[in-house]
Amino acid sequence: MLSRPAALTPTAATAALLTALLTGCAAASEAPREAAAPAAPASPAPSPSPSCTPAPLERRAAATLVVGIPGVTSADDALGQAVVDLGVGGLFLSEPNVESQAQVTAMVAGLRKRAGRPLLVSTDEESGRVAVTREIVGAGPSPRRLAREKTPEQVREYARGIGIRLKAVGVDLDLAPLLDLDASAPRGIIGDRSFSADPAVAATYGLAFSAGLSDAGVRPTVKHFPGQGRSTIDTHAEGDVVDATVEELRTTDLRPFQEAIDAGAPVVMLNHLGYSALDPDLPASLSPKAYALLREMGFEGVAMTDSVGMGAVNLRFDFDRAAVMAVAAGVDAVLATDGNQALRMRDAIVAAVADGSLPEARVDEAAARVTALAGGDPVAMSCLPVISPTLTVP
Repeated sequence: MLSRPAALTPTAATAALLTALLTGCAAASEAPREAAAPAAPASPAPSPSPSCTPAPLERRAAATLVVGIPGVTSADDALGQAVVDLGVGGLFLSEPNVESQAQVTAMVAGLRKRAGRPLLVSTDEESGRVAVTREIVGAGPSPRRLAREKTPEQVREYARGIGIRLKAVGVDLDLAPLLDLDASAPRGIIGDRSFSADPAVAATYGLAFSAGLSDAGVRPTVKHFPGQGRSTIDTHAEGDVVDATVEELRTTDLRPFQEAIDAGAPVVMLNHLGYSALDPDLPASLSPKAYALLREMGFEGVAMTDSVGMGAVNLRFDFDRAAVMAVAAGVDAVLATDGNQALRMRDAIVAAVADGSLPEARVDEAAARVTALAGGDPVAMSCLPVISPTLTVP
């Protein structure tokens, strides 16, 4: 079992927020797009050294963004260069970015050289039907099939093979595995992307897959917190609200996440569903109460949104607005698969700090966590000595 470094400790304000959550206080209603961002939970980050000067606010704001580079296949392409020059914390590779192993290797190496700093490079390789890098790692069985046909040890070795191939082309963060519980038809919204509807099975195989990636030097991302399997709605198109109490979630959907957190999961992705017990008016990815629940469970790593370009968010809040709301809620890395939006997302975060609607300390904390995950110096970024958790699975 991992002994996690004591980097961040919740404050009394966060504890009060959790008390309100667990006693079923009514959720605050959502403001329209033009209104101010939701109030941020008090930052649990340690106090910065008075002698330390953080990076410029623009750089810290950009560090909270992980963005896609649609149409980019070379380090010479304009969009890739633009987002790297902006200072984003990471890149996301989708199918159009992947033509061959040699091409991806050269593109990633070139963009990292241009960045001149640690840069997360992520993709979405779950095995099965969500396999962005199939051209590199090959086709594989769905997570459901993996859990039915292989032992946890075999799944760990299988995921290690995926990780070795990803690491070879420069990818160091995989947005997998799913810990969602689902027994629906294989092609359901989650369907066979889920290892199992049984929390114990999902946890065992999700940790095995995570450990295999980690064995190869690739960070796993467990998703979609606090569990997406209860909904039949595709959040790429629209939103939905899950009707379950926190205690019901704790005994089912949250169990695999708790085991992953206890094992030192470095990244947790939040989904775009609303939850009646948390905040029915906001997706979890933008909800301070969802973030507070995640931290109350002991998570000390990077909290990441699912892509804010998905309909459940983007039909209500444009990219710039969603970025501010997500960071204010407590998310560290805002994922947007369209890097063309990165500049105005960065500028919106800077403007929100300037007008007082987003505490600068919240940006500091988020930028420090993403920087630490990328292997950079969080003190040089934000004057905060955070440490990224390391997954430990025997």
